[in-house]
Amino acid sequence: QVQLVESGGGLVRTGDSLRLSCAASGRSFSFYIMGWFRQAPGKEREFVAAIRWSDGSTVAADSVKGRFTISRDNAKNTVYLQMNSLKPEDTAVYYCAARSGSVIYKLSDNYNYWGQGTQVTVSS
Repeated sequence: QVQLVESGGGLVRTGDSLRLSCAASGRSFSFYIMGWFRQAPGKEREFVAAIRWSDGSTVAADSVKGRFTISRDNAKNTVYLQMNSLKPEDTAVYYCAARSGSVIYKLSDNYNYWGQGTQVTVSS
């Protein structure tokens, strides 16, 4: 059974950095897409970034390009989201997600597995 466990959230100030981690277990993720999504209060869940585990190809939302970086560590079966230059509008619960296959989708409906989420709060 696939398990995704996020960690690394917290309360930071505008301009600070945070690194989120998603520890994946339950199977080999060699042919999986791993994604990060976020959901702010009263808003829909939105795509942040995703990575193709096999070759490390990445896609990021326009709102985070140049500030956030997704990466993976094969040995640790962990996906990271490095978030720099954080803004108050980045405040949300951040979720790790996974789907089998090679195509990177931005819609949350295309992802089968989800973590429990980790809160990121950016104060102004």
